[in-house]
Amino acid sequence: MNRREILRRTAAAGLLATPAAGLLAGCATSGGDDKGDAGTYKGTKSEQNPLGVKEDAPLEVVIFNGGFGEDYAKAHEAMYKEKYPKAEIKHSATQEINKTLQPRFVDGTPPDVVNNSGAGQIDFNGLVSQNAVADLNELLDAPSLDQPGKKVRETLLPGAVEVGSYDGKFLVLNYTYTAYGIWYSTKLFTERNWQYAKTWDEHIALCKQIKAAGIAPWTYAGKHPRYMSWPLIATAIKFGGPSVAMAIDNLEPNAWKSDAMKAAADAWYQIVKDKYILDGTPGLDHIQSQTAWCQGKAAFISCGSWLENEQAKVTPAGFNMTIAPTPSLGSGDKLPFEAIRGTAGEPFIVPSKAKNVAGGMEYFRVMLSKKGAQDFTKKVSSLTVVAGTTEGVELPFGLSTVVKALEASGSNGFNWVYNNYYRKLERELVDAACGEFFSGRSTPAEFLDACQKGADSIAQDSSIKKYKRAA
Repeated sequence: MNRREILRRTAAAGLLATPAAGLLAGCATSGGDDKGDAGTYKGTKSEQNPLGVKEDAPLEVVIFNGGFGEDYAKAHEAMYKEKYPKAEIKHSATQEINKTLQPRFVDGTPPDVVNNSGAGQIDFNGLVSQNAVADLNELLDAPSLDQPGKKVRETLLPGAVEVGSYDGKFLVLNYTYTAYGIWYSTKLFTERNWQYAKTWDEHIALCKQIKAAGIAPWTYAGKHPRYMSWPLIATAIKFGGPSVAMAIDNLEPNAWKSDAMKAAADAWYQIVKDKYILDGTPGLDHIQSQTAWCQGKAAFISCGSWLENEQAKVTPAGFNMTIAPTPSLGSGDKLPFEAIRGTAGEPFIVPSKAKNVAGGMEYFRVMLSKKGAQDFTKKVSSLTVVAGTTEGVELPFGLSTVVKALEASGSNGFNWVYNNYYRKLERELVDAACGEFFSGRSTPAEFLDACQKGADSIAQDSSIKKYKRAA
């Protein structure tokens, strides 16, 4: 969702030397103590107002203007305004969160709600290490806005809290629930009498058949090749089990060179050497590659479940895009074919130095209401982390396949979080390694070596705060 190309900005006096070392250096001393302020505006807590919102306090919301747009946020703001009619809400949207807001974090004047997403997001390692984000545990323990008898935390899907937690503190509300997989057109496959392959050998055989029909089996976001790291790592996790992801997340020595990662890299190299990738793909960005796929120039593409909404304007009628898990390497896989990567995404934060911290958390309570979640799903064709909110909602074809895939995956679902802990590792180092690998300029061994060197550089950098994933 336009989450591409790293944007950086250096603060005055060279305080922000490296993105991971502290994008917000100086922020912690810009007013208040290192733990952050409790907010300027404070109301009285009550059963109807559990977070102590000051009813006439202004609220400022800054949204990332990407694949989801901003209309959903305006609807949530209207719900907040309905509850607090005296509150003035200032809304803005940008594709450059870092460039737009970093100076305000440094000045100690951030907005109350930030959708810190996209290629130009502010690095979370820097935000967290500088204590620039408010602890949201109070929100989790507040009652749901419209599900009586339940706390907010009791309305969320599994993993929603984990992926936004750092050292036991829930700091980031990842609002969407995203499935990552391999996408294809049901219409194309039906017309050609093709069946999605469940094993890798079958997948390669299908790729050969697709190529013979004059269609490229694969394309990908060539300018953001990390998109192809997702199915590769997923293949390794299904082969070797969740411990493969745990080792990568915890920066363990040679985590990228495990037997499972070697097997996965060897498998995916076959689509490179057999030329099963659309010519010119390395020069395409995400939209161009996805559009080529929608035009039937390629059969498969790797993406998250925001794909349907992002391509809505160019997807042909009846295309019926469908998500599927990565094929199994073989009978020795520790996870079944149906296992798919599912995770909370699209991060929102309340800055610790925001004037209206309570209002920011209350805005999240609105977002996490059943009404707020259903409205989001209807508007942008994406799931939220609020459980059970698709009931009674007519879902577009692609999203309905996502729901089915997640249901089939069940307790076998998996995820990794190194990309949240160490943005640079995925967005720069692994991204570069994928660019070399999938364009045929490096071997599987060289690819894994490059990824491992990148992980080691993060592990050895004392300026980067480290996090331990326990489960």
